Amino acid sequence: MRPTRRTVLLLTVPAAAAACSGGSGTRARLRLATGEAGGAYEVLGQRFAAELRRGGLSAQVLRTAASVENLAMLADGRADLGFALADSADRAVRAERRPVAALARMYMNYVHLVVLRDSQVRSAAALAGRRVSIGAALSGTAVTAERVLAAARLARPARTSTLGLDASMRALRSGEIAAFFWSGGVPTPALDAFARTTPVRLLALGGLVAPLRRVHGPVYENAAVPAGEYGRGEPVATVGTPSYLVCRASLPGDAAFTATKVLFSSRDRLEAPDAPGGRLDRRYAIGTGAVPLHPGAARYYRSTYG
Repeated sequence: MRPTRRTVLLLTVPAAAAACSGGSGTRARLRLATGEAGGAYEVLGQRFAAELRRGGLSAQVLRTAASVENLAMLADGRADLGFALADSADRAVRAERRPVAALARMYMNYVHLVVLRDSQVRSAAALAGRRVSIGAALSGTAVTAERVLAAARLARPARTSTLGLDASMRALRSGEIAAFFWSGGVPTPALDAFARTTPVRLLALGGLVAPLRRVHGPVYENAAVPAGEYGRGEPVATVGTPSYLVCRASLPGDAAFTATKVLFSSRDRLEAPDAPGGRLDRRYAIGTGAVPLHPGAARYYRSTYG
């Protein structure tokens, strides 16, 4: 069912609408907060910045630790646009009251809990007392991983480290950690390459979706890593959470409108991370939960819905 004009209007930032609806934002220099070097957000950010420039905007890519840092940078004015996982963005808006808005829900991220193929660890609960990387500090992966471990109700706490994806893969290979978390599209190229030289398994997390939703709401969804990915022959049930394209709430309306328009006009060239359940679609895009749509983005969606 297609969203109505009234539905889209009700999703916008209420207090910022007048301040953000006009101006010469299309000539502004936009700072785009992305993620780790080589990670999905950084790669997608480089492509999106190139498309923004083609669309008449000036864009600068800022490499970051990803979601949590991106949201902080938007809130204090160090960035204009950024990528963030839905659970991190939800927390930023609802619990931390950060002045952040959304331009689009983009695609599904899949929680990967990775162990060596011959590991004796067969479930998240078996990580009790073991050393685990939960992702880089200030990343959305770390937020999700901490919640997954809490939902798993470990008999005793895991010993956690905050390592980025590359460092996590090296630590797993050397035996410094028993497992690591990663949240991304399927397949994540760096992890796929790692799995070709270092046999790994993904631990099933599907049973944790319901307890996560009870505590944190619908930012978590049932998802499955398809059969054949990362060298495994069967699908793996896991936790999914969307990625949002977000912005500072005070971003001028014309800039938000144009950035959203560029996102969809260039989606085939962007090649956003994809897997079954992940998509860059206008009807999907407006479902940003507690994170309000920016008025400029809402104006774009109204223009396409008629």
